[in-house]
Amino acid sequence: MTTTTDRGFTLTRVLPAPRAAVYAAWTEPERLRWFAGVERGVDFEPSVNLRVGGAWRVHLYQPDGVDYFTGGVYREIVPGERLVFAWGAVGGWPALDPGRLDEVPLITVTFADATLPGGRTGTEMTVAFGFAESVTAEEVERWFGLGVRAGMSATLDRLAPALA
Repeated sequence: MTTTTDRGFTLTRVLPAPRAAVYAAWTEPERLRWFAGVERGVDFEPSVNLRVGGAWRVHLYQPDGVDYFTGGVYREIVPGERLVFAWGAVGGWPALDPGRLDEVPLITVTFADATLPGGRTGTEMTVAFGFAESVTAEEVERWFGLGVRAGMSATLDRLAPALA
């Protein structure tokens, strides 16, 4: 499910795994490879410094051969419930200056218990993509023109198979 406003969007996925496993997929380097869409054995390992002000980083490979680093700087962490990060990477895309975190998209990932068919336990994961009020409407429109909504949706679609 996708909800869109003039300053952001929200994507929701119901995943066939307990909340702890979905949270771990976002916070443990050995489980974060789903974000990049590559299998183990490719020449990088994701990194995670799980603390407010710490960063996570992955190397993304696109089908057209373009590759780059991306990630984020944590702004808030509530274990098992919520992650908030400024999206980007130093020397990557989007370019991120740790001293200017309000200039890049802010992503909030929340995790809630969900009941799946047959009474199994799953997780409802919601990813909210937005911007600080200081980011102009023109800059927000430029971001949307880059295809960030479709890109984030395609990235999130890789998570369910990785949890199986």
